[in-house]
Order: sequence, then C-alpha cells, then structure tokens
Amino acid sequence: MDAWWFSYVVLPLLIFFARITDVTLGTMRIILISKGKKKIVPVLAFFEILIWILAISKIFQNLKNPACYIAYAAGFATGTYVGMLVEEKLALGTQLVRIITKKDAGDLIRILKEYGYGVTSVDAKGVKGPVNIVYSVTDRKRIPELAGIIHNFNPNAFYSVEDIRYVEKGTFPQPVPSLFKPKLFRRGRKGK
Repeated sequence: MDAWWFSYVVLPLLIFFARITDVTLGTMRIILISKGKKKIVPVLAFFEILIWILAISKIFQNLKNPACYIAYAAGFATGTYVGMLVEEKLALGTQLVRIITKKDAGDLIRILKEYGYGVTSVDAKGVKGPVNIVYSVTDRKRIPELAGIIHNFNPNAFYSVEDIRYVEKGTFPQPVPSLFKPKLFRRGRKGK
C-alpha cells in the first residue's frame, strides 16, 4: 500500500510542484531577457533546467504511471499561470505612456508634475481636429496611478502604454508622499 501511495500520490505531486517551479522560472527568465537583465538570467536558467531534469527523469522512471503524465502537464499549465502572476506582481521595467486628448492638457501636465512624473507635450492634429499629446516615461509599478490621473483628468482621453527596454537621462518619477499629493486625485478606500 505504501508503494502505491508514493507512486500515485506523492510522486505525481512532487512532479507537479517541480513543473510549477521550473516553468515559473522559465517564464521569469524570458521576461527578464526581454528587459535586458543579463546577470540574473543565467542563474534562473540553471535552476530551471536542473528542476526540469529532475522532473523528467522521474517521468522516465515511471513510464507506466499515467498520474505522473497528468501531474507533469498540470504543473506546466499551472507554472505558466503562476509565472505570469509573479511577473505581474513584480511589475518590472520602464514604460512609455502616450496620452492623446482633445481637452487642453495644461491641467494634466500640472497634476503629473505634482505627482513627480516627467512630461513632454506636443500640439498635434488628429482626424477630428487639434489634440494634445503628452508623453511620460515611468516605472511599470506606477502605471495604475498614472491611469487613474488620466481618467480623472479626462475619462475620454486615449492613452497607450509601451515597454521600454533601455532608458537614460530625463526626468523619472520619484514617489511623492501621499501627504503632498493633490486631494482631488487621491484614491479613496473601497467599501463603506
């Protein structure tokens, strides 16, 4: 009974969690490659493949055990999802936000500066007439805050967000203590 328990419960669980770990590391490795993080990528690659070899060797030792196959595939799927969640929580990288609005952007620029964002603005012509284009480069972690500011300024403003691989010089946002943020744009507590 103990051998059955190990073969059909414990071993598949070990394979499942090994796959979650190695696929999560693989997802992070690919994301970090795209962001140019050269020092950490080989370390992640080492542990990713080491864990994969351990998992696949257990599969080959237990070729007649369908529970191992299911655990391997389920671990791969779950690891992909976990990797995306981890990357989302880390919010690595720098992004360019391009805001296009028909409304005069003077107030938006002032508010963004108060929040510590660097801005560049351009007057332009859109399909339906004159528009203001505002550019800001920021850490990905601050995108939700910036999106909230844009929405409060003009819910109909068009904006796009792009990854930037490398950036140098310029004005980059420094966190502004909440005591100094304009009250109009503070996010309130949910509930009540």
